[in-house]
Amino acid sequence: MLTKISHLDNLPSTPGKFKPDKSSPYINRLRSQSKLILWSSFFAAFTLLFYLFSTPFVGPPTSSRRALGSDSWGGRDWERRVSRSARRRSESGLTVLVTGAAGFVGTHVSVALKRRGDGVLGFDSFNHYYDPNLKRARQRLLDRAGVFVVEGDINDASLLQKLFDVVAFTHVMHLAAQAGVRYAMQNPGSYVHSNIAGFVNLLEVCKSANPQPSIVWASSSSVYGLNSKVPFSEKDRTDQPASLYAATKKAGEEIAHTYNHIYGLSITGLRFFTVYGPWGRPDMAYFFFTKDILKGKPIKIFEAANHGAVARDFTYIDDIVKGCLGALDTAKKSTGSGGKKKGPAQLRVFNLGNTAPVPVTELVSILEKLLKVRAKRLVLPMPRNGDVRFTHANISLAHRQLGYRPTTDLETGLKKFVRWYLDYYVEKKRSAW
Repeated sequence: MLTKISHLDNLPSTPGKFKPDKSSPYINRLRSQSKLILWSSFFAAFTLLFYLFSTPFVGPPTSSRRALGSDSWGGRDWERRVSRSARRRSESGLTVLVTGAAGFVGTHVSVALKRRGDGVLGFDSFNHYYDPNLKRARQRLLDRAGVFVVEGDINDASLLQKLFDVVAFTHVMHLAAQAGVRYAMQNPGSYVHSNIAGFVNLLEVCKSANPQPSIVWASSSSVYGLNSKVPFSEKDRTDQPASLYAATKKAGEEIAHTYNHIYGLSITGLRFFTVYGPWGRPDMAYFFFTKDILKGKPIKIFEAANHGAVARDFTYIDDIVKGCLGALDTAKKSTGSGGKKKGPAQLRVFNLGNTAPVPVTELVSILEKLLKVRAKRLVLPMPRNGDVRFTHANISLAHRQLGYRPTTDLETGLKKFVRWYLDYYVEKKRSAW
């Protein structure tokens, strides 16, 4: 996480002008040397701070083992766990590295891949953006499914390189990212660290791998930003992001183009539209609405100008998983070898939505019905925090090329979510009494 270098804020950008000092030559020389030492020390300190805050730490290249909290990597036992998790059941199966595996989408995708016989290795940092206990619970779910999750930072090049040394991955499902539109106003550095620097670090390792894997990664519907043409098509402009989160995802799409063009990496970007469901993210509206309705707390419902409705193209997690697997299955091989491109490589981007926007007010009404509790609604004007008024996906391209067909309507999906939520939070709390 980037921190403000407050003690440097008040220093002038250039030295001021000084009148000649008529003191003795010795005093002048002493003052000159003192100033030189002071400015040299300042420059060295500034350079060190700049390096620490702008350069991802990758660790010593010769290190074969590094502590990660209470865990560590390296050694025969660790390598055996990695290899066993990544082992596929058939020659035609995939061998997939899933980053962000303990996240919402990552958990569901990892389990689905493992169930059909693919080799899967998870990777996650278990950061504290939201309750890490939920991520640990997902990790236990993955462990029962036979998926080992390596704990580490996506910017750790040494660790990623070690994974590729142990396993010849055919595919990478890159879901690790700093999520959330509003949080970007509090901690912008985390978005640059994860969504830009982390993505570049992963691509650097992938480009040098032999063979190079095919890459599928999570972009976002947020890239459409201030676009007012609906439904949103992959051909629409995406150069007007409404949030820093959206800007980092758009930057990721441009970075993907660059690595595809220079190194021959096969890359597919998936623009997710408001994913929801069991094991979801607590920072999402449907999740914290459920929590607050049950506690009797008021929920904030935002409306656009002139009392306009705010709507989202809510997409159930199972439909998103089908789209992710479709993208992996249709991804062509990368064309590079050892960091050198040998021919044109596949580059794609798809919308994955439900193509049926629902007003947030209707979402609340469905939750009231399922929870059998009346919500205390507090209707407020939509703030300038990066949120957009509506999202609506055109999924015709994903339908044609991936066979993507969402089948879950919002009420059906929320019913499954509420059932999980009550079981995970309410029943678990009762059993602890």
